[in-house]
Amino acid sequence: MSHINIFFELTRLKRPTGYMLLFWPCAWGLSIAYDFQNSLDKYLFYLVLFFFGSVLMRSAGCIVNDIIDKDFDKKVARTKNRPIASGKISVRLSLLYSGILCLLAFFVLINFNNLTILLAIISMPFAFTYPLMKRYTYWPQLFLGVTFNYGLILGWTSIVGDISYIPIIFYLGAIFWTLGYDTIYGFQDIEDDEIIGVKSTSIKFKENPKIFLTLCYLIFSISFITTGILLELNVLFYILMAIILFHLFYFQISKFDSKNSIKCLKIFKSNNFFGFLVLINVLIGKLLII
Repeated sequence: MSHINIFFELTRLKRPTGYMLLFWPCAWGLSIAYDFQNSLDKYLFYLVLFFFGSVLMRSAGCIVNDIIDKDFDKKVARTKNRPIASGKISVRLSLLYSGILCLLAFFVLINFNNLTILLAIISMPFAFTYPLMKRYTYWPQLFLGVTFNYGLILGWTSIVGDISYIPIIFYLGAIFWTLGYDTIYGFQDIEDDEIIGVKSTSIKFKENPKIFLTLCYLIFSISFITTGILLELNVLFYILMAIILFHLFYFQISKFDSKNSIKCLKIFKSNNFFGFLVLINVLIGKLLII
């Protein structure tokens, strides 16, 4: 039981926010591409596949992240007790676990078409090199946005079989969504990060974070609205958009306090609900067209 608990700590399986933030863009891409006049069987099946794929890949990514960052983690109050940093589990065994998780994710992946499989494999190096970015640039959150929202493209190609400008526009906006929420997340460790030399957008924009966050979420909002226009979604889509904008610009920005780590974590976690709202909005916008 002790070893099972270590595995759960290592993969963050008890913290669903991470893998859900990876899953929501997959669900968005799948939903904007799917023709709901057809049977829902394929849609629901793919939705389940993307969910399990998100859990598996995020778990594997957490392990690789902790291996790469083990020396940094020892110096940060929030992360010093992670299994690898604290010596509860060896790097060798951790790599074995990561390999097994990737293999299981591959078995999920092969259920999709060839283009989706190819695009997913191409993204792998980016997913596992993200932890290195904080050593060289103040924009690791941007790199995370590129990798974490890649599933939006995969969701689209799994249905359509090719790439279109519509999911790309939505994808670009989603990158800025991640850039915003992960900047908020980074304020939890900003003091330790500055001491050990780790870079982040939280540090870069620490003097005027709300201006930066407003810009990020404004770009996402424009992208989302543009996607709705291109898909010719119904008017209810734009009415519900007001709820989403309220969540972003009121709860996440006006309530943001860079000095309060507990509030930063709460706002970060709220993006799980936000991802759900976006999905519901897309589904209502499409389903009521029929």
